[in-house]
Amino acid sequence: MLCFLVLLGLHSAAAVKHSLKNIYTASSQVPNFPEFMAVGMVDDVQTEYYDSNTRRLVPKQDWMIRIMKDDPDYWESLTEMRRAHQQLFKVIFETLKQHLNQTGGVHVFQVIFGCKWDDETGDVNGFTCIGYDGEDFLSFDLKTESWIALKQEAEITRLEWDTNKAKTICLKRYLNAWCPYYLKKFVKYGRSSLMRTVRPSVSLLQKTPSSPVSCFATGFYPDRAEMFWRKDGEELHENVGPGDILPNHDGSFQMSVDLNLSSVTPEDWRKYECVFNLTGVRDIITKLDKTAIQTNWRKTGNDGGSSGFRLGDVIGPVIVLLLLVVGIVGYFLWRKNKGKDASDTSGSSVEVPVPDGKYFMM
Repeated sequence: MLCFLVLLGLHSAAAVKHSLKNIYTASSQVPNFPEFMAVGMVDDVQTEYYDSNTRRLVPKQDWMIRIMKDDPDYWESLTEMRRAHQQLFKVIFETLKQHLNQTGGVHVFQVIFGCKWDDETGDVNGFTCIGYDGEDFLSFDLKTESWIALKQEAEITRLEWDTNKAKTICLKRYLNAWCPYYLKKFVKYGRSSLMRTVRPSVSLLQKTPSSPVSCFATGFYPDRAEMFWRKDGEELHENVGPGDILPNHDGSFQMSVDLNLSSVTPEDWRKYECVFNLTGVRDIITKLDKTAIQTNWRKTGNDGGSSGFRLGDVIGPVIVLLLLVVGIVGYFLWRKNKGKDASDTSGSSVEVPVPDGKYFMM
């Protein structure tokens, strides 16, 4: 969804911004999936998790555990608030389905709301996006204090919510006051983790001799990074395929950018280089070098050229296969000769073994 993708790309390499996001997901008739989930994220790092199956709020970072110990009332209040939101979202979800004349089937209702804070300028901006069945549905304009229907089917809901001034006041208070307050608190607790800088390992990869060369960086943090190819010092935009920044299982990130070399002559390879840029880290520059490319096809010859196979690679397995076939045939002949006087040989076979008022409630 467009507004969701915008929210997931809050960071940029040029500015130091922090974000707090609350992601609520309600669903109906989705197998093996909780009816309600709530996820908290600071700077795109998951900090807490709640679902309707466990009804427990679980911290996902060590520094969130410290907050829980330092302020147990806060954590207990937030847990109760998530339980209240679970019931509230069930009601909202059912109302939306009525507006859309839906009586059953698989449906998903999702809300992302929170704020961004620039710790250099002090600017704060709140945001709210609502999606339904994988499409943008509604968004909240904080400046005009009104809802915007992102598709025609959302118009009924927009009119209903715009008339609920109490809801608007509560949402505005959360986005402008409480969200920045807790975001700054979370950043203070998690600064050593959130503000750390980790350089990546960068590799050149290629699937086949005719495939694009991929410059792959993994293990970096934070995600405020850029990577691009350049020739003779100039950034390239043609024959380049940039990839998305993706999370690794350990909380770090990875990304790649492909370069199509189909029209590049071998003598021009030395003019190309991959540049990885990460906030607070000197650029990592990787020269385009055939000898440095990691691939799953073999290289032969002194010129770095490639070959689809080598004769030795084929002869060895063929000999092994022939020996195996000879062995199996011999085994069957032996069994046949041994059992020809038996009364029944038909069975012969071979077997292989939150406190009130501090949190947005829709």
